[in-house]
This record gives sequence, structure tokens and C-alpha cells, in this order.
Amino acid sequence: MVRDRCGARVILVWIVLFALLTPGAGPFAAAAEQRGNAAGEPVYVVPIHRTIETGLLQFLKRAFKEAEYANARHIILDMNTPGGRIDAAEDIGELVRASKVPTIAFIHGKASSAGSYIALNAGRIAMEPGSTIGAAAVVDLSGKEIENPKIISHWTGLMKAAAENRKRNPDIAAGMVDKNIVVELPALGRTKGRGEILTLTADEALKVGYAEAITPSLNDVIAFIGAQDARIVHFTPSPAEKMARFLTDPVVMTLLLIIGVAGLAIELFIPGFGVPGVLGLLGFGLYFFGQYAAGFAGVEDIALFILGAALLAVEIFVPGFGLFGIAGIVCLACGIVLAAYDTQQAFISLGIALLVAVVIVAVAAKYFGRRGLWNRFILRDEQKTEDGYVSVPSRSALIGRTGRALTPLRPSGTAQFGDERVDVVTQGEYISPGTAVTVIQAEGARIVVRKAENNGEVR
Repeated sequence: MVRDRCGARVILVWIVLFALLTPGAGPFAAAAEQRGNAAGEPVYVVPIHRTIETGLLQFLKRAFKEAEYANARHIILDMNTPGGRIDAAEDIGELVRASKVPTIAFIHGKASSAGSYIALNAGRIAMEPGSTIGAAAVVDLSGKEIENPKIISHWTGLMKAAAENRKRNPDIAAGMVDKNIVVELPALGRTKGRGEILTLTADEALKVGYAEAITPSLNDVIAFIGAQDARIVHFTPSPAEKMARFLTDPVVMTLLLIIGVAGLAIELFIPGFGVPGVLGLLGFGLYFFGQYAAGFAGVEDIALFILGAALLAVEIFVPGFGLFGIAGIVCLACGIVLAAYDTQQAFISLGIALLVAVVIVAVAAKYFGRRGLWNRFILRDEQKTEDGYVSVPSRSALIGRTGRALTPLRPSGTAQFGDERVDVVTQGEYISPGTAVTVIQAEGARIVVRKAENNGEVR
């Protein structure tokens, strides 16, 4: 009863979280609508800080949609980022490029790597003194530069296309990506040589046409676009979007899957329902919440995962590892992978989680192996002879005694030894009633006899 109430509370908490924190629902949506319905043509200031990752996309989609709905005069992308994921930058760049509201990127620190691509897709660029743009070489998670020609060519093409679309020199954009490209920079009186990744300062960007203004502050950007009289809306992420950006990080995502897989596996095979099970449910819950809040997971993905869990539960009560178990595992894996923005990354994260979970479960089984759900179905108590438990009294004292068959032995029947009647069996021979028999073997309740020699003396 207590567990039922606890389970109901957990479900209620998740319902409230989804209702209140999910973008487009709850009080956050109401606040957004009030800002959008206000009179005038506001200017939206949208921050792009920290790294570029998949969770940022949903936030920017909501910001651009609200700005368009509010008939905004401009969108200012307030940028200070070291870059991030190329796939996320592609989608964000397309969003900026297709915006119906005029955009301007204000770089007040740096717009490196994926950040430079996003900035190049904006209608105009303004830079704070001392800020930089460029250094868009492709690197892996450890920061090591990737030498794959196909990846470099793809990313170079995207950077050049973004520059050309805004009437900027595409060779400069290419030089920001490929260190093997030589770029002539007559406006700067120098040449970007081979082996160098191009980065432009604010002054250099202005001279080569990669910035339209140098603006010391946001107010100067507003003055530059002629919007001093406009209402300024500082668009900020909702709590759900902040959480989603954290939860959809590849490292965090992998950790959540490890907790989910290991927690439920330990709960299933080792201890009774307790901390491991709760942690497992929480791990999977946060994983799907992050993907859902970021706009990547649909209800069908979550339903597929729940179906898989239900099929595995059915498999527990069906003998053997059969159809339900296989179908359940497939549904679970598909639900996890399809819920993510990057299915390849999700597949890798799930693989890592399974490997790590196997180690965790093995260690837990070593110390807690005699507890658990499966052990509830297995009778492990033993009654050993050395502990004083015997299934039947020992009849070894009958060996060698002679008695008489009371019934026909064919081959089993009854014989009498003194005052005791005993159920006996022959080695296959027929013995008629009244015949003398001798006990030759006694194994538990099985007493084996044969015809006594010379119809021997009964004793």
C-alpha cells in the first residue's frame, strides 16, 4: 500500500513537471503571449552564450516564433560562444537565415567555430572592440583537429554558402575552416598562409566586410539599427529549456542511460524494490524529459519505451527467453534512440551505458546476489543431513535380516521382519507369499530383497 502511494506521487510529480516546465505550456507560455501581444514593434535580444548544442535549437525556435508573432523590428543575437556541435549549428544557421524578422549578430567576446557560422547567417554583424570571429576548424570532443577531407569539405562549403548569401567574401570563410587554403587579404595588408586557421578581430572584420559596425555595448547596437525608441525584450530560456540543454549534453545523456539501465537491472535481478529501482526510473525519466523538453522526443517515442518495459515485465512470468523478451528489448532500444536529436550519438551512448551497466550489475551481484526479484521465485532453503534433517528414517539396520513375504513380490510387495511389516522390492524376480527373503540393500525408503538361501531362518 505504501509503495502504491509512493508510485502515485512519483507519477504526479512528473505530470506537474511536464505541465509547468515544457515550452509552450503552463505559465511560461502565458508570459510569452503577454509579451507578444504588447503594442509596438519591439526589438528582441536573444542570448547565444556558452557552447552550441542541440538543446539551444528549441529555445531559438521559440524566440524567433515569438518575435515574428510580436511583429518585432529586429532580433539581436547576443553572442559569446566558443562554438560547439556542427549539426546543431547547421539547423540554427538555417533558422537565422530564414527568419522573417531582420537579424543582427552582436559579438561581444568571440564567435568561434560553430558560432561563426551562426553569425555569418545573420543579416548584419556588429562586434565589440576586442572581440573575434573565426577559428572554425572541425575538432573532436578532445579538441583535436579532425583531418577527414569529407568533413572539412562539407563544413567549408557551409561556411562559404553562408558568407555568399550575405554578400561576404567566401574565401575568408573557407580560410576560417581549412588551414590548407591560402587567402589574400589586401584590406589587411597580409595573406593568410597555409597551415593557419583564420581568425578576425573586430577591426579586421570591419575592414574585410565581415562586420558592419564596431559597437562597444548593446545600446550602441540598438542605436546602429535605429531602434532607440523601441521596446527591448530580453528573451531568456525557460526552466525547462535550461534543464533540457543540460540533459541533452552527450556526456550527461550517457550518464543518465547508465543510471537507468544499471538501476533497473540491479532492481530486477538483485535487491528488492528500493533505491536502485528508483534511480533507474529517475535516470530514464530525466533522459526522456530532456529530449521531450528540447523538442526532440515525441509521445510515440516515450510510448515505445513504455511498451518495451511492459513486454519485459511479461517475459518475467513466461518460461524461457522468448518473443516478449526480444520484442521488449527492441522497443526499449528504439524508444531511447529515436527520442534523441542525434540518433547516432544516442546509439553510441546506449552502447556505452550497456557495457558499463554490465560491470556495475556484475559487481552488485557479487555482494548482493542472494537477494532480489528472481530469488522470490526460487526456493533456496536446504535441509541437509549434517544439520539433522532427514527425509526418511534410515533402514540400514535391515540389511542382512531375513523375513517372509506376506504378499506376492512382483517385484514389489510386503514382507515381515519380526513384528514389522515393510514394503520391499526384488531385483526383478517373482517371489511367492510365505517365501523367506533376505534384505540386500536399503536406500532411503527403498528396501531390496532376494530369496533367502535354503529358505533360511527368519530373524
